[in-house]
Amino acid sequence: MSKDVSSLDLTLNERPAHVSLTRWLHEELRRAILDGRLMPGTRLPATRDFARQHGVSRGTAVNAFEQLQAEGYLHGRVGAGTWINERLPAPRAGARVPPAPARKLPAPLNGLSYLHAARPFRCHEPAIAEFPMDIWARIAGRRLRRASSSLLAGRDTRGYAPLREAIAGYLGYSRGVNCSADQVVIVSGVQQALDLLARLLLKPGDAVWLEDPGYFGAATAFRNAGARIIPVPVDERGLSLTQGKRLCAVPKTAYVTPAHQFPLGMTMPLERRLSLLAWARAAGAFLIEDDYDSEYRFEGRPVPTLQGLDESGSVILVGSFNKLLFPALRIGYVVAPPALLDPLLAFRFGTDQHATAPDQAVLCDFIVEGHLGRHIRRMRELYGGRLAALQEGARKYLDGLLEISCVQAGLYTAGFLRSGMTSREAERAAAARNIETMALDRFTLRRTDVQGLLLGFGAFDEGEIRRGIAGLADALEAPKTGP
Repeated sequence: MSKDVSSLDLTLNERPAHVSLTRWLHEELRRAILDGRLMPGTRLPATRDFARQHGVSRGTAVNAFEQLQAEGYLHGRVGAGTWINERLPAPRAGARVPPAPARKLPAPLNGLSYLHAARPFRCHEPAIAEFPMDIWARIAGRRLRRASSSLLAGRDTRGYAPLREAIAGYLGYSRGVNCSADQVVIVSGVQQALDLLARLLLKPGDAVWLEDPGYFGAATAFRNAGARIIPVPVDERGLSLTQGKRLCAVPKTAYVTPAHQFPLGMTMPLERRLSLLAWARAAGAFLIEDDYDSEYRFEGRPVPTLQGLDESGSVILVGSFNKLLFPALRIGYVVAPPALLDPLLAFRFGTDQHATAPDQAVLCDFIVEGHLGRHIRRMRELYGGRLAALQEGARKYLDGLLEISCVQAGLYTAGFLRSGMTSREAERAAAARNIETMALDRFTLRRTDVQGLLLGFGAFDEGEIRRGIAGLADALEAPKTGP
């Protein structure tokens, strides 16, 4: 028998004036059972407690319970308790809810749904099963047992101070970032950071450069702010400064992914980085640098950030621990130039005030005690092996069909179609074989010459990757699946 106890107050409708208390209580409980708000096997509170919760006499509660028991909705015995009958059929979801009127709903952010479990080659998920949850749980338990009232209160709009210090130290050491803890603002992730910055920096109609192809989440954030998006093509060295100046010489802001361009994967060389910084200084424009997964570089040292080269306060760095550790963590950061910090904090206070402090405290200890560094080193080796398996499988099965980009960083790679298929045709053909890819033209703003697929390898072991590559080859060799 279920041991679930209904310890929460059950919401009941107001009693009509002409209905007796017993009849009203009986009908309300019966409706709650049929609607599924009281599930089969749930134990009800004692009649004395139930009567007190709902402002009726105990005799009224007893009468209602007895009537429902006689009708088969409840069962129980004196001294043991009362339960919802476990043999009642499960309620149909939404059975008593009338259909909503037809309305046009927005499509998913990028036109895809991720409600099912990850399968090759989902690109945005890390190897969650490899996360050291035992260490995280031990730190979380220790933190919660010792939680202070100030930690539970939150209060600081910038985030938990020791975590900001830990992030500033980590970014300075591993990414070449030049900042103090005061410049770090904790957010839920890159998307919240972009949303805040877009609404803070831009007025409707202001121009913003976006890489083409580029991150659709950035495009969404800037569109929501009413900005005028200027698609700037990327070449083999990243965002083309020459093309950007030709299309719009002086935008208010530019969004770039220089360490590992999304989605094509190239790294912006030093000379272009310096040229971009010189242009931003002269134009008075802010550069929003998204450093989303550059810790995972499999050859050579991690590439330093634009922010670390900036001497004019032009660069705003955004990043996240959600791919680095696990997506449900929901902790990211903004490193703001000192002149922008107060306006950013004032704007942030008007939205959600601050992120959750207990999780920030756990992450702080995870960093300070050295677990983050060890995890990154271990995962860098693991992901490097998975990328090698993908590249090896592509050489074996995809020759002439899909040319895999020679990336050496991140959790995904781009593949360029050589079979004559379009990106969307290839995406549909892969989906028909239960293979999850993303068409590269989902990330384009104006370009039509980018035909390929985005392939994630981080969440899948080498066996899954090899099987996925073989299935993808079958899909790309098959006849086209239609428009």
